[in-house]
Amino acid sequence: MPVLLLVLLEQAQPLMLLTLAIAMYLTVIELRELRPHFLWWSWWLMLVFLTHFIGYLVLRGYVLVRRWQQARA
Repeated sequence: MPVLLLVLLEQAQPLMLLTLAIAMYLTVIELRELRPHFLWWSWWLMLVFLTHFIGYLVLRGYVLVRRWQQARA
C-alpha cells in the first residue's frame, strides 16, 4: 500500500517510479511466458504495483516453484 499512496500523493521520487516501471515490465515478461488466465494477470500486476519489489520477488518464487514442479512431472 505505501507505493500506491506515494504515487497517488505525487510524492514518489523519480528513481522509485523508474524501479516500479521496471518491476512492472519484468512482471509482464514473466506473465507472457506463463500465459495465465486474465484474472491471474490482473492479480499479479496489482500485487507487484501495490508492494513494488517484494511482489516481484514473490512472482519470481512462484515461477520457480511452478517450473520445478513441471520438470518433475
